[in-house]
Amino acid sequence: MITKLPRWILWGGGVLAFSAGCVNTAALIGFTNLSVSHVTGNVSFFSAAIAHFDISSIFFIGASLLSFLAGAILSGFVIGQTSLRLGRSYGRALYIEAALLFISYLLYQQHDYLGQLAAAMACGLQNAMVATYSGAVIRTTHLTGLTSDMGAAIGNWLAGRSISKPTLGFQTIIWYCFFGGGVVGAFLYARVGYGALFVPITIVLLAAFFYNYASDNLPEVRQPRRKRRSSNR
Repeated sequence: MITKLPRWILWGGGVLAFSAGCVNTAALIGFTNLSVSHVTGNVSFFSAAIAHFDISSIFFIGASLLSFLAGAILSGFVIGQTSLRLGRSYGRALYIEAALLFISYLLYQQHDYLGQLAAAMACGLQNAMVATYSGAVIRTTHLTGLTSDMGAAIGNWLAGRSISKPTLGFQTIIWYCFFGGGVVGAFLYARVGYGALFVPITIVLLAAFFYNYASDNLPEVRQPRRKRRSSNR
């Protein structure tokens, strides 16, 4: 249970959720008409494609699902930790995500369906990047589980039970940031098409830069250096 929320986690979760909302809206409105930031709805589309023997949709949606999974695998490989611990390779993972989003932009511009796969992989990487903090599950690319957790917390509060208000506040911020990112993504897509992706690309790049800077310079973020063991020979 979160009792005190570090400011850098609050800002980081919010901006990454905003970025994911923007990416997902652009993907949905674009020519693929398929989500890149979550799996549940896409699995339903995948099931329907199988039921109707729609071979092209089976391969495309299946590839999109596998791309999200591949991004999560990449996150685990690069970061190597399911719970949030300071000083890990989050900056490196964010740079990889920005590169994937830029590749997706280039491919989307050519109406290449591989752009969907690159964007889905970027979202899978981001979503797995921060799995838990102080026992609370943190997801920044979809809202289903988050909304369920918020509803359960509010229900417990209405029943007079104690809840973690910082956790609920953090989840609320992520919810509205994802929503806001979707609004901005739709607004920009109507005007500049897939150029809307430059907003999340810029956000992720800045997040990577500031995280790396903070991890080197701020005591609340910087990982304590391990003392070298002296050996007597």
